[in-house]
Amino acid sequence: MNTQPKTGRWQFWIDRGGTFTDIVACRPDGTLVTHKLLSENAGHYSDAALAGIRDLLGIARHATIPAERIAAVKMGTTIATNALLERKGEPTALFITRGFRDALRIGYQNRPRIFDRHIVLPEMLYSAVHEIDERIGARGDVLIPLDLQQAKREIEAAYANGLRACAIVSMHGYRYPQHEQQLAGLARAAGFTQISVSHEVSPLMKLVSRGDTTVADAYLSPVLRRYVDHITQELPDVKVMFMQSSGGLTDARRFHGKDSVLSGPAGGVVGMVRTAQAAGFERIIGFDMGGTSTDVSHFAGDYERAFDTLVAGVRMRAPMMSIHTVAAGGGSILHFDGARMRVGPDSAGAQPGPACYGRGGPLTVTDCNVLLGRIQPDYFPAVFGASGKSPLDGATAREQFVALSNKIVNKNKNLDSAETIAEGFLRIAVDNMANAIKKISVARGYDVTRYTLACFGGAAGQHACRVADALAMPRVYIHPYAGVLSAYGMGLASITAMREQAVEAPLSDTLLQTLASALTSLANAARDDVAAQDIAIDRITLQRRLHVKYEGTDTTLVVPFAPIDDIVAAFELAYRGRYSFLMPGRPLIIEAVSVEAIGAAATMTEKPATPQKTRSHPQPETRVSVYSEGAYKDTPLYRVEHLQAGDWINGPAIITDANATTVIEPEWQADVSAQGHLLLTRRKPRAAHTAIGTTVDPVMLEIFNNLFMAIAEQMGVTLANTAYSVNIKERLDFSCALFDAQGNLIANAPHMPVHLGSMGESVRWVIRDNAARMRAGDVYMLNDPYRGGTHLPDITVITPVFDAAGEKLLFYVGSRGHHADIGGITPGSMPPDSRHIDEEGVLITNFLLVEAGRLREAETRALLADARYPSRNIEQNLADLRAMIAANQKGVTELACIVAEFGLHVVHGYMRHVQDNAEESVRRVIGALKD
Repeated sequence: MNTQPKTGRWQFWIDRGGTFTDIVACRPDGTLVTHKLLSENAGHYSDAALAGIRDLLGIARHATIPAERIAAVKMGTTIATNALLERKGEPTALFITRGFRDALRIGYQNRPRIFDRHIVLPEMLYSAVHEIDERIGARGDVLIPLDLQQAKREIEAAYANGLRACAIVSMHGYRYPQHEQQLAGLARAAGFTQISVSHEVSPLMKLVSRGDTTVADAYLSPVLRRYVDHITQELPDVKVMFMQSSGGLTDARRFHGKDSVLSGPAGGVVGMVRTAQAAGFERIIGFDMGGTSTDVSHFAGDYERAFDTLVAGVRMRAPMMSIHTVAAGGGSILHFDGARMRVGPDSAGAQPGPACYGRGGPLTVTDCNVLLGRIQPDYFPAVFGASGKSPLDGATAREQFVALSNKIVNKNKNLDSAETIAEGFLRIAVDNMANAIKKISVARGYDVTRYTLACFGGAAGQHACRVADALAMPRVYIHPYAGVLSAYGMGLASITAMREQAVEAPLSDTLLQTLASALTSLANAARDDVAAQDIAIDRITLQRRLHVKYEGTDTTLVVPFAPIDDIVAAFELAYRGRYSFLMPGRPLIIEAVSVEAIGAAATMTEKPATPQKTRSHPQPETRVSVYSEGAYKDTPLYRVEHLQAGDWINGPAIITDANATTVIEPEWQADVSAQGHLLLTRRKPRAAHTAIGTTVDPVMLEIFNNLFMAIAEQMGVTLANTAYSVNIKERLDFSCALFDAQGNLIANAPHMPVHLGSMGESVRWVIRDNAARMRAGDVYMLNDPYRGGTHLPDITVITPVFDAAGEKLLFYVGSRGHHADIGGITPGSMPPDSRHIDEEGVLITNFLLVEAGRLREAETRALLADARYPSRNIEQNLADLRAMIAANQKGVTELACIVAEFGLHVVHGYMRHVQDNAEESVRRVIGALKD
């Protein structure tokens, strides 16, 4: 396999992850070799990346690296991410406009963990905040001149207190930077070694996220610089490049904190896309399972990037690959609370690692695979134990499983051995990962059955077939370097640079003429940045983009710069695809413009491992004992390096290489392509879970608990995506839940407690008022506080769920959203001087919103318009009501899927078990409360 021209020197592509450091090296002759080390191995090496380079060059761990033998080192690293998570960055001073010292602490007042009784706010990254006497208005007028003497005193005081990193954030500094520029000059004069200025770091609107990004850059850049300096000192005169969160490489000296937090995972996405496209796949779900977490991503022709993200409690306004992370990795710790078995979210990490690492760690998902024979220690790297050279310790894993099984078996007769318990934990982990994939695909309207599951990371292949089964995905694609694909992606990535500029103006032909000039300036700066990294100008392409939104909203979509009609068409196509509706007549706003300069990516020409031959079934390396479907089975094991193009393997089977293990489940088949890729496909349709009983089982209890929760969360994603008003779409003031046929709560997403505490009462009132006349396709609406409502703007939409024949009522789904206005004597909610409920708005007691699938639009308009104090914006009410109907329909569809999968009696049985478990959990808590 060849990916690079012969240079006569080595190239190293490295992903320094949380648990393992993966290395793909391109030898001087152009062939590739891989290597894997624990990221932390105290006493054996100071840095895993450098240790791996030495190992592959064949020199001692402490020898000087011969830099003349190396052409380039391309790295992704979790150094900055870990510093952010552990709050171990550089002590930083924040200099901000007077009056806004607490702006970043206050944030947007969103409540990400609303059910926590004790809210633990993220620790702020800055160590000290200093207010500066200055203020420039939104239109550039100087409201308060910059007091240079006062500013100098504040800056020198921070320096005297030992701070050497600072973040400078002025109100509207993204557009009018003169005060920030003057403050930066004072900071340089005072001696600050790290100065991050908001108009350079994140020149976009929104003081809070711009400020957070600037502080994060100041906080992380010195940590990165120390690591970069350590690497470059060991590799003098070597071209060292780092992967940015956006998916592009940059020179080590240009690598900044704000661009580093998704450095490793971004390389994985690049590697996944480039290799899958080369294999002929265009619609891809990325499944990257490592030791600590699982990263999932979506690709359908373009890299998906997020410009507003939240990482470790820090708001970031910087381009990043859109990656959803779930705490389900090989190191996820197994728990049993007496009733439920759970996997994660905590991880054993690299130190001490899983029990089988031989360092006193807890039981994890990896231990399940070792116990069941799905991982064979004899075919796994021997990098464990106190010496760092021992194989996996299966005996210790079994001892701990036997001890755990003694607790579980006594309560559950159907879990009668350590193996059945390990199988149960694996099933829970697989469902957790499948639910994570649904959030970035199914919940956004993508049909995953039309996609290929691209698996990579050290642990993904062990679970690939099961995750695909859980999602009804027909194909799994595994590259020969899947176990180190994030490292491989470093070698395939382009060198990129991005430049952004805020605009915030209505779209017009005149504006586009102005923007053309601004984009030219940005393009020149971005191109020069890439060209300075030894990329010829003719190998640099430029992508000019506009960040467009509807007036009055905060949600921007990125479209190419083009004539105005093309911009509108591209925006409407993207908006309809994302949110399922348009807002005709509402002006479009250009929030910002951006340019990405892309240096030509490395070419990838993968040669066939061997010439294509007649299809054959190869002989296994050996046969091993693997526990599956309730018994140990004699299972063939194959080595990747012994497989040839055209080989096919029927499951159950295990395929191993130095970096990963792939488990082929029963009823699946693996085919080897001409390039040595593995394509896994189902040999026959997957059977439904007909053998599951209704007796409570701790494995199925956790799976159904997660299933019901995932449905409610998918309803919430649908509602946020399709809603019209800022209240619901951006403030997320809504709740979604599932109820049984009697109106009792089954599951709710972590939305608004005040909504969820009384929504069941609203469902029961709908049942009392309409039980005899409900039909499939009906939807009801109410906001009556005497019938479970909260305040009148909180409208509840309730959908009965019938069987496929439309005859038997099975469940209810409900959503409650805070409408921006519902009438009353003042806009908003709950006027303080109201004396009668009519003065608060339109009272809705029991209204049939949809009849047999038809929205009663005329009747709804009349309801909202004919009240004593009518609604002021009925179109907005209707748009949000349509979104709530769509959210409920998502719940109906997903409930139908699990009924088809497990059977109605099982779903009803586990609804009761979930309720019983919730009651038991509350009783335990009450019993533990002190007087």
